[in-house]
Amino acid sequence: MRRPYILVFCLFSMAQPGTAKFLLSGFPQFCSQAFDTCEQNVDTLGCLERYMRNCTKKPGRLQNPNLHLMTVNSSYTARVDTNYGHAIHIPSEALLRSIRVQANISSYHVDLKVFVLNASLFEVSSASVHENEIVRDHKVLGVWLGEKPVQNLSHPITMVFAKDNQNENGTCVFWKHSNGRDKGNWSTDGCSTSRENTQLICTCNHLSFFAVLINPGSVPDHEDTYRLTYITYIGSSFSVVFTVIIIVLFLRERKTKAEHSVIIHTELAGSLLLLHITFLASSLWSETERVCQVLGLILHWALLAVFTWTAIEGVHLYLLLVRIFNIYIRRYLLKLSLVGWGIPTIIVMICGVAGTYGKYTITEKDSNSTAICWVTSKAVSDITVKGYLGLVLLFNIAILAVVVVKLHKLRARDFQSGIKVNRIWKDWATILGLSLVLGLPWGLAFSTHGPLSLIGVYIFTILNSFQGFLMFLWFLSITCHLNREDQHTGKGISMSNLSS
Repeated sequence: MRRPYILVFCLFSMAQPGTAKFLLSGFPQFCSQAFDTCEQNVDTLGCLERYMRNCTKKPGRLQNPNLHLMTVNSSYTARVDTNYGHAIHIPSEALLRSIRVQANISSYHVDLKVFVLNASLFEVSSASVHENEIVRDHKVLGVWLGEKPVQNLSHPITMVFAKDNQNENGTCVFWKHSNGRDKGNWSTDGCSTSRENTQLICTCNHLSFFAVLINPGSVPDHEDTYRLTYITYIGSSFSVVFTVIIIVLFLRERKTKAEHSVIIHTELAGSLLLLHITFLASSLWSETERVCQVLGLILHWALLAVFTWTAIEGVHLYLLLVRIFNIYIRRYLLKLSLVGWGIPTIIVMICGVAGTYGKYTITEKDSNSTAICWVTSKAVSDITVKGYLGLVLLFNIAILAVVVVKLHKLRARDFQSGIKVNRIWKDWATILGLSLVLGLPWGLAFSTHGPLSLIGVYIFTILNSFQGFLMFLWFLSITCHLNREDQHTGKGISMSNLSS
């Protein structure tokens, strides 16, 4: 069986002259042998805890590249950088508190020791509130300092986790060990979490084993990420091709009576075209910082434009359905265009000035990562994407409900003579098509959390990646129906009104 890899940081000091350093009975004296000694112990973590407080550096060159030893003066601060992108900052207060004898403090050198362990060593109790969360990157930092326990610091220890990766739901925790066994619980007591660009910053007022916990339901593994990426690239490519066809055919087939509806459909198709082109470009050219910032801005702008034009579709459908006669709005299309493209432009200009665009990295369960040019601030993304989308969906769902009621009233008159089955299916097809135009598939973004999150991600990816193709199918059904409607005229609300 392959032994779990271990990254060991041991930071230590020279002993005070004339002071002997004694180790626990039965323990080897060198820090580099700590894990080999404690691996077979019933209480592995407890063994490491005792051993790391008393071990010393082995003479000669350090053979293990994951083991870092350092001697620091108690009057200064200390910093250690790992091979995995972590950075540990130790304030002078912690160094001074770790000294057992307080006389002649300035002459002391302090041993600072840090272990980076595999998360498989930490078995969480079934009663833990963090039972369903996983350790980010599967790495746990164990930090020890000097000879005395260090707690309740006014200037906390600062740790930067995985500076090249980004996850939106990380929580800094430390390990509460249960005596005599490896089981325990993760706790946030004395620790806080913050974010700086793509870094997770953990600050804690004591020393222990530290980690960052993430929700596995929101982070797909490598196989799922590969499948989702494959589906997304194929779907977006299809959407680019068929959205171009939609725009051309809408421009060719537009009629005087449906001029407004045709142009609104064309604007929505154009925003979808920009969205999928920019998405494909941002996933391919995410390494160049300036280019990535520009692509992130355009991608955000295109997505907001799609949301805005779906809302405009809802407004226009309401006017067609509810206010059938005597509708005149001066420069109606110009005003719609100013809203459809102006609101997204204002939002991205504000976000651009705030510097919220750049490389956004998604970390998978197995520590692989996928990068895209996008909004790097979670707060900005929540407000301008989730919040904005939520308002649009609430409005369009209400409009769709009105459409369903209207259709029901129109068909109620036929109940005396009976309804044909194919008529019912046509009505359902109309509702599904309008759901697509009104942007309801985007609402699946809110189902990507919780126990069914992975299923929600797959459904969301399929429907929205192929949205351009699905709109093309909807357009074909509308075109065929309009051609039949052109052969005769009717009174009241026709299905062409609803379809357009």
